[in-house]
Amino acid sequence: VSPEAAMDVVKESNLSGRGGAGFPTGLKWSFVPSGENSPTPKYLVANGDEMEPGTFKDRLLVEGDPHQLIEGMIISAYAIGASVGFIFLRCEYVLAAERCEKAIAECLENNLLGKDILGSGFDFELYVHGSAGRYICGEETALINSLEGRRANPRAKPPFPQVSGLWGKPTVVNNVETLCNVPHILRNGAEWYQNLGIGADSGTKLYGASGRVKTPGTWELPLGVPVRDLIEKHGGGMQDGYKMKGFLPGGGSTDFLTGEHLDLPMNYESIGKAGSRMGTGQLIIMDDQVCPVGMVLNLIQFFAQESCGWCTPCRDGLPQIQHLLEKLERGEGSWEELETLAEFPRFLGPGNTFCALAPGAVEPLQSALKYFKDDFDNHIKQKCCPYG
Repeated sequence: VSPEAAMDVVKESNLSGRGGAGFPTGLKWSFVPSGENSPTPKYLVANGDEMEPGTFKDRLLVEGDPHQLIEGMIISAYAIGASVGFIFLRCEYVLAAERCEKAIAECLENNLLGKDILGSGFDFELYVHGSAGRYICGEETALINSLEGRRANPRAKPPFPQVSGLWGKPTVVNNVETLCNVPHILRNGAEWYQNLGIGADSGTKLYGASGRVKTPGTWELPLGVPVRDLIEKHGGGMQDGYKMKGFLPGGGSTDFLTGEHLDLPMNYESIGKAGSRMGTGQLIIMDDQVCPVGMVLNLIQFFAQESCGWCTPCRDGLPQIQHLLEKLERGEGSWEELETLAEFPRFLGPGNTFCALAPGAVEPLQSALKYFKDDFDNHIKQKCCPYG
């Protein structure tokens, strides 16, 4: 199979990025310059930073089957013409790093990595790189800066990494889960992969649920499975004595949805139309005994801490939101401050910041104010947190 043919199969499969954005993988690969006069070396990076709150799918993949990831990277590198690859892992993923290192050593011993792989004439070197431990490293251009030994700030685009990325060379950054799909697509074909999904969506997805469900976890299911199935069938339903109040459908940087959305298919289009994002597909369940203000505060504290500080709205806006939410949670908030809180999602929205960290960070806030406004009001009326 030629590199072009391998890329075409991935394009035809409609594999979308599994890191949160859902961008078509084959299309992303096609932006890499090709031909004899194209820049070299080219790089492939597996994004395993995975610091999104409530998300733990990539860790399970890397710890459970590192060879699947490596095989996916070898095939992907062959398709785009990359000769060097990096597995970029969250610094806390010590076991995952150990297993990747061992798997790479096994591949080198068997000529599955390195020079002239299995006599094919294709060379590919692969390294494990531990993140310095910042949420922003999950953004592909900040990740590239970190790999270069620089401060992990996002880069302006264009140029896009596929044209000028790591050390100014063509670079593709794919999520771990995305790359793990590639070997199966090449082995079984594009049509087989398309038929795995529900409706117009292709393939399977690692979905998860955390919170007060009876059996929290992560499951590989057809892309487009209903939300209700995730919570009630695979998650076992809510624990005794608790009711679901709302849920974040794709990690901590997505908008709340509620019981009226339980029958939505978990795909990018349907969740988007409902006013949220599928993101990583890892649900965070909020039950009726959790304070929405406290939950949003917990998330904002995280995002304020993880801001790279590059742009003013994110650097200064998120700590200000945190300050107002803390006052509200203590029962010291005012109606004027609640109005100010409601303005922040616009100030920190898309187009007003350098990257997507702040717009994602305020999604739980804006949706909580939409669906759980009474809870915010009661903090002011009762001058305390009604949840104790």
